Amino acid sequence: MISKEELTEFLHSEFPQTKCSIDEVGNRGAIVRHRVGQDELRPGGTVSGPVMMTTADVALYVAILGEIGLVPLAVTTSLTINFLRKPSPQMDIIGKCTLIKVGRILVVGEVELYSDGEAEPVAHVIGTYSIPPTKINND
Repeated sequence: MISKEELTEFLHSEFPQTKCSIDEVGNRGAIVRHRVGQDELRPGGTVSGPVMMTTADVALYVAILGEIGLVPLAVTTSLTINFLRKPSPQMDIIGKCTLIKVGRILVVGEVELYSDGEAEPVAHVIGTYSIPPTKINND
């Protein structure tokens, strides 16, 4: 199992453009945070859809790497998002991921997105990742 610190270092090294940070990882899940500022808002003062999709995708990636180890070429094959309510433009977006199935080739996870401090989710996401053959052959 990979530690939060190792994954944080990996993200900073491999994805320096991400604004997501890791709050927790382990037990087939992860919690990530995307800081919300003026750049993340769309007209009308709400957090943009691409920010929420990015947060969900990073949450899935972190949960998967936390489970299978550092496999940079694990890639998203499907990401479906349902926007449920308007997120707060003043609060970070929190992505809480739970892995539903961890297979040899595919991993499926669910992410609920929240405005930090709010009880009701702002979006619900289901995603699938493909694990590269090199990882499969090394198991």
